Amino acid sequence: MKVVIVGAGFGGLRLARKLNNKPGFEVILIDRFNYHQFQPLFYQVATAGLDASNISFPLRKVFQKSKNVRIRLCNLSEVVPSENKIITDVEEISYDVLVLATGADTNFFGNNNLAAHSFPMKSTVEALQIRHRLLQLYEKAHSVKDEEAYQQMMNIVVVGGGPTGVEVSGALAEMKKYVLPKDFPELDFSKMNIYLLEGTDKTLSAMSAKSSNQSEKYLKKLGVDVMTNTLVKNYDGENVQLQNGKLIPALTVIWAAGVKGNIPAGFQNTIIAKGNRIKTDRHCLVEGYNNIYALGDLGYMETPKFPKGLPQVAPVAMQQADLLAGNLRLIERKSNPDKQYEFEYKDKGSMATVGRNLAVVDIPKPKLHFGGFFAWLIWMGLHLMLIVGVKNRFFVFLNWLYNYITYDQNLRLIFKEFNRNEEIKAS
Repeated sequence: MKVVIVGAGFGGLRLARKLNNKPGFEVILIDRFNYHQFQPLFYQVATAGLDASNISFPLRKVFQKSKNVRIRLCNLSEVVPSENKIITDVEEISYDVLVLATGADTNFFGNNNLAAHSFPMKSTVEALQIRHRLLQLYEKAHSVKDEEAYQQMMNIVVVGGGPTGVEVSGALAEMKKYVLPKDFPELDFSKMNIYLLEGTDKTLSAMSAKSSNQSEKYLKKLGVDVMTNTLVKNYDGENVQLQNGKLIPALTVIWAAGVKGNIPAGFQNTIIAKGNRIKTDRHCLVEGYNNIYALGDLGYMETPKFPKGLPQVAPVAMQQADLLAGNLRLIERKSNPDKQYEFEYKDKGSMATVGRNLAVVDIPKPKLHFGGFFAWLIWMGLHLMLIVGVKNRFFVFLNWLYNYITYDQNLRLIFKEFNRNEEIKAS
């Protein structure tokens, strides 16, 4: 069975590893990057807490000893179901089974200005762009004499009060308190304002009321200006225009307000659900097809426990990958299709960290809630376990330990493109 997996995120990589060296399978894993990215820690790369290499792991390293998994570095352009093939920017690839695990991208809700001027954080590269943006602004700020322009440089607006928005806001607040004043003693960081804008009436709305209340309390304790029931209307690169007409001057806007599925060309609109996700049945099989599956953030599956669709979180993708791997093995062995397992998400809990010793954890069964230092330890332990590679886990732990002891990071580097021809002319 030739299985083509598009996307090496949590779901795609998990499925490839489950099928690794299994007889009867030929697996091709496709991604636009040659590494797996650990998305939950993007915000720490953006705020100089971790190096990009600490949360990225080369795909070819994962499958060095594999006899049946091969990697292809390319972009998926179109799916041609009638011919059982996909078209990429490099080649055409045929398949017996196609698994789409392309995840989700930033949703700007059709606002081109927001897309052009704000910073998303859905990849390691985008996280590094945020880091470079912040450091470059502060390098320039000491020479700015105009007070309004200076304030514009110092303000940071984070849009979206979900886990990403909460975590990056807390990390920025800790940078403001512990790191930046030592790096830039000539700047007045009392004028640095961090705004967290959330359209609903609370942060972490998908978590319990206790977690929402605690997260907001922690953020305010760190000095973040939390603005709930606040919608962004527009952003021109200099001023954030709110729905109520108010303006927030800021040269840096981090957009964490929504996601949409990465659907390739080749599918009819009838199978596309809200959030640009592909409708699937309980086997992750795309509606109307018998050999195309969708996993994780891309797939839209309704179950008795989740009648409005499964949450777009990493555990869903990994659990679906486990189920699909088992079902594909049944199909490959030509077992009775009726024996295939149906998916039901086992929610083991949710968590978010706000800062040093500050986190929230919800566990559904038994119904438990933790906050503060103990929750922070749980958050760190789980994330260390989920990172791919022993070496990565070791370096992440060392970075966290160093940061905790010294209240500092040493990753505040600005890498600029070197133009050798210009250097030669200048000399």
